[in-house]
Amino acid sequence: MADKKDYENEEMTVELELDDGSLVNCAVITIITVEGKDYIVLLPLNENGDNEDGEVWFYGYSENPDDPNEEPKLDFIENDEEYEKVVDAFDEYLDNCEFDELLDE
Repeated sequence: MADKKDYENEEMTVELELDDGSLVNCAVITIITVEGKDYIVLLPLNENGDNEDGEVWFYGYSENPDDPNEEPKLDFIENDEEYEKVVDAFDEYLDNCEFDELLDE
């Protein structure tokens, strides 16, 4: 079985098509669950594979349980209250990551 650390250096990415038809490569930061619904947190990358402003994007996330080969579906979060709950959950995720890093040192 692979060690968790084996995956830490592997970065998963997805390519999103924006409304204007342009494509943006994004690193997948995490998938979080809020009130029983999954959300994906993406870090948009420039052509050099960098993110210069620290902006992250949040989308609703779902997979087809009957077909694991089907592409996951991403949905815009249109409700402000729902969006704020996702942001709060991501902030908590970041706090936990920082705490875990302190314990590892």
